[in-house]
Amino acid sequence: MEKKGPRAKSAYPVLHVEVHEPGGRTSSGWLSCMIGEHLHFSTEELSYYCFARWQPVVFDALLVAAAVEFCDRSQKRAVHHWAREFHLRIPVHELDRWNQGKVKKTLRDALSFLTGDRWYIEFTPRKVPQPVPDQSHFEISGTSHAIVPFSEGMDSRAVASLVAKELGKDKILRVRLGSKASDKESPTHYGHPFASVPYRVHEGSSSFTETSARSRGFKFASISGLAAYLTKASQVIVPESGQGSLGPAFVPVGQVYEDYRNHPLFMDLMESFLESLLEYRPRYYFPRLWHTKGETLRDFVRECEDGPTWGSTWSCWQSARQSSVDGHKRQCGICAACMLRRQSVHAAGLTENKESYIWENLGASTFEKGAATNFKGITNAMREYAIAGTLHLDHLATLRSSEAGRNTVDLCAFQLSRSQKLQEEDVSAKLGRLLDQHEREWRSFMNSLGKRSFLAHWVADAR
Repeated sequence: MEKKGPRAKSAYPVLHVEVHEPGGRTSSGWLSCMIGEHLHFSTEELSYYCFARWQPVVFDALLVAAAVEFCDRSQKRAVHHWAREFHLRIPVHELDRWNQGKVKKTLRDALSFLTGDRWYIEFTPRKVPQPVPDQSHFEISGTSHAIVPFSEGMDSRAVASLVAKELGKDKILRVRLGSKASDKESPTHYGHPFASVPYRVHEGSSSFTETSARSRGFKFASISGLAAYLTKASQVIVPESGQGSLGPAFVPVGQVYEDYRNHPLFMDLMESFLESLLEYRPRYYFPRLWHTKGETLRDFVRECEDGPTWGSTWSCWQSARQSSVDGHKRQCGICAACMLRRQSVHAAGLTENKESYIWENLGASTFEKGAATNFKGITNAMREYAIAGTLHLDHLATLRSSEAGRNTVDLCAFQLSRSQKLQEEDVSAKLGRLLDQHEREWRSFMNSLGKRSFLAHWVADAR
């Protein structure tokens, strides 16, 4: 295929971004993205992240992840067409390594599959090497560690504990995927401190305009994969349960392109990219792929010492400025993530305080009546968001009842059999059980809300 130049015509919205070192000049027609200004790396956080050894290629890989996020947030998607086109220029320490054909191809394949966009990436030589951070604050011994990406989410906490119980607390290292500074230095009850995200991305000459954040999957997979490389861990644990991993690809939530952020097929592409770049291939492992979130929560509470802490986890997708009542932060309770959480809590036989959510009462007759009395931020956008989340879970529950849905499941079974190295009929059986369990949990949850629930009305109107 003929290589497109940066000025070739495109049917997609196009953005040219040039990452440069401090003092460097941006080419005419390219958006400036300066290291130290738009992509800020903390020397202290890098020191926690590099463990016992520092390698320039690791910084370069983190820089690529940061630059991809900058691009993703800087170019708004069109209303009726998902794809965009990016031309990205990045300075690296080891130019020959990054210019290898296999490295560039596997990187482009992973990004294109994940985001649905076209990516053209050019690497240039660094003029001034990145300063080496201080020696690591902790040493990692042994080679049998599993990297567990960790956030405030329910799956993250539950699976981290379940894996630690299986492998041993001394065999895992938790990599922080959130942004709380307090987490990066604190020792945990697993015996190792967090390793946090060592960079922040800031907007350029114009404000960030895109919120779909599909590239976050690349950021998190890169960080956890690099942690595995640095510690010679054989596995990266993907904590998502089956609904969270496969559901967004089966039934996209209000999007025109499937969501593969936590999907095994995307992780296969990340394995190939990291292997071509680092000559080391960690395996992204999905221990709860064939279980619902409700089953994972139930097992966490029953089997783990910290099971009772499940209520302090956070699932909501909404920003803090949209999710507070009387100045107190709450989960919204109606986005797809919150809805799945509430379904899962019900399935596990647990209860939550209604004040955990803005939408306290899902059994209310109208959307407005379900919200906390003192919440004044109800908008049409939030209603549409809630409808999309509700119908996502309902469509996932009815996926196998239509011919089109069954065809989708069959295709997924074929793809996953190759990815997970299982027989196709075994994958089909596992997928069938997962979807049947989700349907049972969803029906039970909806029945608990009553026939007059605004959710019940939305589901009935959509059928």
